[in-house]
Amino acid sequence: MGSSSRPRIPILVFGLLLCFIILVPCCSSDNPNKTDNGDENNQNKNNVKEIVDEGQFIEVKSAPEDVVWVVQLSDLHFSVHNPERAQDFKSIVGPTLSMINPSLVLITGDLTDGKSKDLLTTKQDKEEWIEYQNIMEDVVRRSGLNKSILHDLRGNHDNFGVSSFGGPSDFFSKYSLNGQLGRNGPVDSIIIQTGERKLLFVGIDTTSSSGLRGPTNFFGHPTDELLSQLSSALRKWDSQSAKPITKISFGHFPLSFSAASSSGKTLEDVFLLHSLSAYICGHLHTKFGKNLKRRHESIHPLYPHKMIQFNANTIPFDNRKDCSDGLTSVEEFWEWEMGDWRKSRAMRILAIDRGHISFIDIDYKLGAKNTIILPTFPLDSRFMAASYHKHNCDSMDLSLYETIRVLVFSASPIVSVVARIYDSRPGYLLEVVETSLRKLESTSSRGDLYFAPWNFKAFEDPSPERYLLQIEAVDNLGRSTLSELRPFSINGLHAKLSWSWKEFILMGCHWAALYLPIFWSFYFLVLSTILVPKILLFFSRRHYSYKHYIANRGFLNCLAWIFTELYNIPILWGCLVAYLFYLILCPWLFGQVFTDGKERGYMTYKGWVLKPNKNGNLEFLGFPDIMVVVLPHLFFVVLPAIVVIGGLAAERGRYRDYLLSLSGKKKDENQSEIRGYAPSSDGRHNRSHFLSSERWTRNVLLVVSLAICWVHFKDAGTTKH
Repeated sequence: MGSSSRPRIPILVFGLLLCFIILVPCCSSDNPNKTDNGDENNQNKNNVKEIVDEGQFIEVKSAPEDVVWVVQLSDLHFSVHNPERAQDFKSIVGPTLSMINPSLVLITGDLTDGKSKDLLTTKQDKEEWIEYQNIMEDVVRRSGLNKSILHDLRGNHDNFGVSSFGGPSDFFSKYSLNGQLGRNGPVDSIIIQTGERKLLFVGIDTTSSSGLRGPTNFFGHPTDELLSQLSSALRKWDSQSAKPITKISFGHFPLSFSAASSSGKTLEDVFLLHSLSAYICGHLHTKFGKNLKRRHESIHPLYPHKMIQFNANTIPFDNRKDCSDGLTSVEEFWEWEMGDWRKSRAMRILAIDRGHISFIDIDYKLGAKNTIILPTFPLDSRFMAASYHKHNCDSMDLSLYETIRVLVFSASPIVSVVARIYDSRPGYLLEVVETSLRKLESTSSRGDLYFAPWNFKAFEDPSPERYLLQIEAVDNLGRSTLSELRPFSINGLHAKLSWSWKEFILMGCHWAALYLPIFWSFYFLVLSTILVPKILLFFSRRHYSYKHYIANRGFLNCLAWIFTELYNIPILWGCLVAYLFYLILCPWLFGQVFTDGKERGYMTYKGWVLKPNKNGNLEFLGFPDIMVVVLPHLFFVVLPAIVVIGGLAAERGRYRDYLLSLSGKKKDENQSEIRGYAPSSDGRHNRSHFLSSERWTRNVLLVVSLAICWVHFKDAGTTKH
């Protein structure tokens, strides 16, 4: 070995190489979101900036031009009792983000579960938060993304039992991504700058500053201060930029479960005022439906948008026939709830192509995906905004319509992408177009955009659901991936998006505004049902009994008989009336409100009370969150209990009449024996028949009573924990 000769590098050459390595920045990567991990070099240090009082600034320079995509995750619910949630997240999300290479990652709340194994106790678990921190560090490492482009925010589960932000049980401030990066405010602004426009993302943390324990911690609580900050963030760039701005907000709570501020303002008011394009959120989970989406608008002649909306998109009001119809301009935005990682393993990719938004929700329950397809044009007619509307309007750029455009994310090289258009008018899917798409070539690219020219005018039609688009991508291993069939409308008409009854209840009803009307309507209806018949029967000359009901069958006679029997037990009737007044005048229960500290309070239908404020007035916490306890108690305990009590009173009266009839028969039998006649066996037979079969009503009512008691104590046990 000692005799072998080796080429020698002159010292001068070696020095020049060393200077080159030191002085030339390692930023030759065309990917602005990759870190030093792997073969990619970090470009984010130059393209991602944290600007004081303005938020984060991300500059996107590489192709595809004027196309940006972001990833949303929500409701992770990492739990020490369900470790598979974090394990799946670790194994799937990191590699998937590496494949997608988004410009931004948004995690919209409920990062940890904060519940005991029996689901009765709700409090923050430090072990869950340490696991979340470790998992996110691993995701950042495996994805190759710059950690600063990941943003998370609180959900109600992350706030269970937290008496104040920064307190001993506020683990979000210490272990979350935003907490570690010093993003501690309730409003989180991000600007993504492309060559053609600005994309403004504004995150909002509307969790209550005093985090009650579950289940009375279910609503978002935007304050007037937060709404003012949000308004400032949304309008900040309106006068400072000559380029168009697309505005998107993200948060945890849907607007149907967001309360108004103390001045009566709502998030919806602010969003409509500042021309928001979309609000994306979580909280409700996929088990309640996949169409948890709603289009909000400033005016609608059919119903007040503040209280209730019957359709996901308020067609046909916006389906106008031309651009000069003279109708008032409508401010509008979409709200898209995305589902959950907890059970559905859901992830969303949101793309903004030349200012227009498309998205796809992906189900990872069966594992990672090799290929993901997201068409960005033509837009899905179910979810497009009214601003995309009327290709023949002078304000519209016809170049938007000239090509079919598709983003394809794949772990393997793609060899072919084909677009197919189907006509549904014949009653089946008739293929009318099949065209190959070619990849947009560029020396530097963040992702793969495929496009193909088409004759868009051939697809003008008054039906927004007639034509459907589907994309097929094939990789070099021969694996084929199909996108879902998406309706589109060149005329800018909205396709129908129907809700199931569960989706309507969750998204169509503004529960913060509906709670008190429902409560008082129920209360006065039940109270009047108990009091009014007593007044009427008091002045009535008729005597309503079971015999009268049998002789004159009818619904009103049945009710009159039941109420008569109830009023014949004054103590029972008085207790019912007293209990109804107790519900509005007295505490429902007492318990510990927060995890840290020993504050104990009491609950009323208005919320939790700890102690009077400085002015000596009662301050109620958890309004309208308290409705998740109050309304089920009224409808599933109070109302059934009143019905059962009335039924038992009626059955008691019926049995009393039966005993009286037996005593009359017994007197007749005794007189017959004196006269020498044998007593009949029919009396004994009728008695045994009544006791064995006729009193089944009482047994059923007693079983129902036990069920009501079980529901009552179960709810009370859940609330006090």
